[in-house]
Amino acid sequence: MEYGLAALMGYLCGAIPIALLVARRHGVDLLVTGDGNPGAWNALDQLGPRAALPAFLGDGAKAFLPALVVHLAFGYWPAFVAVAGAMVGHAFPLPHPSRGGKSIMCFVGGAFALSPLAAAVCGALAIAVTLATAFKYAARVAVFAFPLVQLVTDPVQHVAATGALMTFIGALFVTRSRAPATGAPDAPPTT
Repeated sequence: MEYGLAALMGYLCGAIPIALLVARRHGVDLLVTGDGNPGAWNALDQLGPRAALPAFLGDGAKAFLPALVVHLAFGYWPAFVAVAGAMVGHAFPLPHPSRGGKSIMCFVGGAFALSPLAAAVCGALAIAVTLATAFKYAARVAVFAFPLVQLVTDPVQHVAATGALMTFIGALFVTRSRAPATGAPDAPPTT
């Protein structure tokens, strides 16, 4: 029962289109701008770092919050199911399952609930790389470093579970690679 509840909680939270709502507040429809992806990364490209920050935090919280609640109530594996559910909800939201994102920030948020020490180490790594280069590189380095750090901090079964979540993201990248959207960002007309 706890696994079904975890999956449902995760899916419902994951399906909330946080980045779309943040961008719409700024007059931008992410589905027709940039790469057409309704996630935090397209929000960053379209809105800039400061305006996109709530999209990043919100997309991460969609997995972090249900996973944290489930982890405290039932333990690691039901929390893992909550993270997976949130990632599926973000990638395949009802009623428009083809308009989902790639679940990267859901993965990041879930990582903080499932393996806080490894996630904190990778967060520090992301800050260091950001200061040396740029945020986009930092996030990629931190995400790919996460299972390596987990090898030191967590049981091997947890690392294997992380691999399954990362494989899901990889499959989304392969199947959801979109050409740039044809619409231009909503901007005031120039005269």
